[in-house]
Amino acid sequence: MKPLIVLVGTFVVSTLILKVFKRNLHLQLAGRIAMSCMLVFTAIGHFAFMQGMEAMVPSFIPFKKAVVLITGIMEVLFAIGILLPQYQKQTACLLIAFFILILPANIKAALEEINYQTGEMNGPGIHYLWFRVPLQFFFMLWVYFASIR
Repeated sequence: MKPLIVLVGTFVVSTLILKVFKRNLHLQLAGRIAMSCMLVFTAIGHFAFMQGMEAMVPSFIPFKKAVVLITGIMEVLFAIGILLPQYQKQTACLLIAFFILILPANIKAALEEINYQTGEMNGPGIHYLWFRVPLQFFFMLWVYFASIR
């Protein structure tokens, strides 16, 4: 829920600021700024909640700590790349693929009730999937419309 709040909140603020300074609506740019901020926000979670994030990684994947660190770094790189016009579309395609690849970790966390902040088994549970899975597809559509289309 927090990433969605960051995404939408940043989009609203970015749209208003761009409207004031650019004198017209730049919705795609505001969308990219918002996605970039959301990615930095979620990347911080990879470093701040390492143990909980490691618990989310499916058991068949080795080097869980390295995976969490690498995906956090990737999110920061995506946040930068999506704002650079020369890399925007390539970054967007990679980001959509990334969102698809991390979906199993989010599903695992919900099924096993993993609290991503603590790594304990007291997370939101399976009902969270009704929100998280559509949210993941919403993120993909957001990236598509803000960066590729």
